[in-house]
This record gives sequence, C-alpha cells and structure tokens, in this order.
Amino acid sequence: MNTKNQPICILQVSDLHILPNIEDTLLGVNTEYYFKKILIDAFERYQQFDLILASGDLAQQPCIASYQRIHKIFSDYQTKTVCLPGNHDDYSLMTWLLNKDLISCDKQITLDNWQLICLNSKKPNDPGGNLTPEELGFLKTTLRLNKKPYVMLSVHHHCLPSNSEWLDTMLIENSAELFDCLIPYPEVKLIVTGHVHQVIETQHQGIEMLTTPATCFQFKPNCRNFTLDSINPGYRILQLFPDGTFKTQVHRLSGKQDELNNCRSGYS
Repeated sequence: MNTKNQPICILQVSDLHILPNIEDTLLGVNTEYYFKKILIDAFERYQQFDLILASGDLAQQPCIASYQRIHKIFSDYQTKTVCLPGNHDDYSLMTWLLNKDLISCDKQITLDNWQLICLNSKKPNDPGGNLTPEELGFLKTTLRLNKKPYVMLSVHHHCLPSNSEWLDTMLIENSAELFDCLIPYPEVKLIVTGHVHQVIETQHQGIEMLTTPATCFQFKPNCRNFTLDSINPGYRILQLFPDGTFKTQVHRLSGKQDELNNCRSGYS
C-alpha cells in the first residue's frame, strides 16, 4: 500500500488483444502468452503496485471465455485493477465479467492526492474514437465535483495525431471538445492512452500526453499504411507524487518476437 509522501505507483498495460482460446494466435503471436510475460516482468521489477490500469482492447474477439481468463490472470496478482474498453471490446461483457473482487470497470478512482478519471471512447461498429455527449458530461461533472488537487485521465483512443496516417483515421474525432472541457481545470496533469501500439510522449495545453506500447505486437511509427514494428511488447510505469509531479518510464520485454507475421496488411 502507498504511504505518506510516497508516490502512487501505477502499472499501465494496454492492447492485450486476448483471443477466445488460450492457444490462439494473432499475426503469429500468442497474445495471452505475452500478456502474462508483461505482468511477470513488471512485478519482478517493482514488486507491487497501487493500481493496474488496463487501457483498452483487452480482447480481440470479445467473448465470455476471453474476459474470464483476463479476470483470472489479473486476480492472481491481488492488485486493484481498472479496465477501460477499446474498439475491439464488448463493454457490456466487460462490465459483467470484469467487475468483481479487485478488478473493476470503475470510471472514477481516488488515489491519495490524485483522482483517476476513465473515459469510454468506443464507437459502435467503428474502430475510431469518439466521446459521446454523455461521456463529456460525466467528465465535466466529475471535474466540477472533484475534491482532489490533481487529476489523471485515461481513455483508449489517442487524442492527438500520431503522424501515422492509417492510425489517425481512428483518433478521437471530437478531441477538441475534450480539450475545451479541460481548460478550466489546471489540476488535470496528464492523459494516458493506448490504441496506437507505440510510445508517444508530448504535451498539449500544458497537459502531458502519453501513449503506451501494446502487450502483444507493436505498430511502426510515422507510417502511411498499417506496418508492424520489430520492437518488443512493453508497458508503462506511472509514479504520481503527492505534490502533483509525476515520473513515468516504459519497459519492454527482452528477447525477439521471431514468430511475428509481418506480411499482413491488418489484423481486424
């Protein structure tokens, strides 16, 4: 557990793309195998976390079996875990199967001096991102009623262009509305996202904008068309300090993903 004057330590994992059967592969990769390796690596490095943040695309083909296995894997670590939906997820299944014990789909979490607000950017039957009026209304209300001095937001889809043309057809289409909502709230210090299967670290309106590598396979940056990268799966560590400062670091698995099938033009 966190103690006074110590940072809140968060493990962010994203884009697990777990398949219906444990032996299934995607682009040659056994996504569940790498998801488990990521958690092993993270807990060997840091021993314990105050929170695990799973920022979407938990399942590739969402079904009861995949979410049940995800719940079991997270449960083995006895750590509070919050799950966001991605474009591949079934949010109704998530809220049924990933909402018990220490695992939840909570949208608002208090962490000492910090509040984490989780948003749903999933569009029905569309891989792109959007924040509905209801979702933006939830954000505005939560920020207005917030009692904590610092805020971190998390959402699956990226909010700013990635400079990969094919990926940027799927960024949050009304991200300008999101940023307009945040103007009166300087306590919002950072936004962490997934979806792009790569690391991007930049700023917008004084807010740190962070994307996180996937636990399975990666997308090569700055590409016009779908292109896989040879860089290894990874995860992000976030340390949130009581004074509103934070530190973050990305770690990747060692070794090579020799099984990765880089000849495909997509994976949907």
